[in-house]
Amino acid sequence: MPRSLQDILDNADHLAAIFETDEVKPDQGRDAAPLRAILAAVQARANAERAIVEAIDEARLQGISWAAIGAYLGTSGEAARQRYGRRAD
Repeated sequence: MPRSLQDILDNADHLAAIFETDEVKPDQGRDAAPLRAILAAVQARANAERAIVEAIDEARLQGISWAAIGAYLGTSGEAARQRYGRRAD
């Protein structure tokens, strides 16, 4: 059934008002839980990467070789040095 231009504009105004006042109800939109889960996972990954960098910095200060660090990271010493070396050295 075709709608008039006025019907479309009225609906657009209604939707804009909902978005502006954040009145979206569960039956009107999608569940944001999956997006919150992605955000939490990204934040956890960033925290883990920060912990790795700090641990590598300390290991290098203690004179631990890039070969040993790379072994713990599951890569070669050279790959570890290339990824983390500028910061640690």
